[in-house]
Amino acid sequence: MLKKENGPYNIFIETETTIEFFDLDPMQVVWHGNYINYFEIARNALLEKIGYGYYEMEKSGFAFPVIEVSAKYLASLRHNDRARIKAILEEYENRLMFRFEIRNAQTGVLTTKGKTTQMAFDIKAGESCFVCPPALTEKVEKIIKEGSFK
Repeated sequence: MLKKENGPYNIFIETETTIEFFDLDPMQVVWHGNYINYFEIARNALLEKIGYGYYEMEKSGFAFPVIEVSAKYLASLRHNDRARIKAILEEYENRLMFRFEIRNAQTGVLTTKGKTTQMAFDIKAGESCFVCPPALTEKVEKIIKEGSFK
């Protein structure tokens, strides 16, 4: 397995979003639950770049519900801040596991770290799977074999 700076496969993406007024809590900082939404923005962008976004999953007969999420809050984001969200693929064979870093894009300050885990679910059979489907694993393995993710 390739061990790289950004995870075992060096498959990651960075995206940005602007913090909106409706993301704030009464203390005028981003409500803690909204950081999970920011994880989703980056995770979706990474899956799309891999070629296995949510529509591709459904076409292949699988869903990937989140079964575990964690977040560590280090600093706050506020209205009109730009958040730079990095999603890093940590595991893809038996489950999907992503690691996240959220930074204030203007200052570079790390505000949040987190992880999500998703399990493959065969839609037709109505059953959880203990390995990911080839529709996903073959795409990831092609990226690993080529040694670059652009």
